[in-house]
Amino acid sequence: MKFPLTIRKWFLTDKIPVKRCETPEEAAAMACFIVSPENSFSAGFIFDLLGGRAAY
Repeated sequence: MKFPLTIRKWFLTDKIPVKRCETPEEAAAMACFIVSPENSFSAGFIFDLLGGRAAY
């Protein structure tokens, strides 16, 4: 059985604390920060772009 897109999207976002999916612009902004001079002190990092989903 195939569910409508709105139901499938709700099923995914309902489990994310911020209740929405990440946008491509948000992922791009994180990538820009990683390579920017503002991030010159970091030697290694892991950025979670799941909207807090891994926290529950």
